[in-house]
Amino acid sequence: MEYQVPQFIEVEDKIFGPLTWKQFVFIGGGIGLAVIIFLYLPFLIAVVLDVLVIAFSVALAFYKINNKSFVDILGAGFAFYTKGRLYLWKRVDKEETAVPVQMAPTPTREKLSLSGNKLHDLALSLDIQDRDNPADTSE
Repeated sequence: MEYQVPQFIEVEDKIFGPLTWKQFVFIGGGIGLAVIIFLYLPFLIAVVLDVLVIAFSVALAFYKINNKSFVDILGAGFAFYTKGRLYLWKRVDKEETAVPVQMAPTPTREKLSLSGNKLHDLALSLDIQDRDNPADTSE
């Protein structure tokens, strides 16, 4: 028995011409709010606010950042600033430590020197393929 598997499930249906339901609501709400502002406020203030409202509604409807809608970005930003944060580290001041830690003095190292013969012998031992027979280097 065969079943049809739906494809392109991330694509929203176009309901109002070229607009999806969400886009239509954002654009319609922006236009409605712009008309209300225009009717109740003085002309210059209304024009400035209308431009901002229309730009915001167009951004909500069409603008995407990294294939995420502007609504999702605003929601994530709002959640970031309103929710608590979980810090997984804790700074410990020196006064709070109960037991002082004694550091052992670091031993001084003697200077290592490689003479030309030692360096040559080391390079030769790295080049040798057969470790059981160091004289046989040819293959």
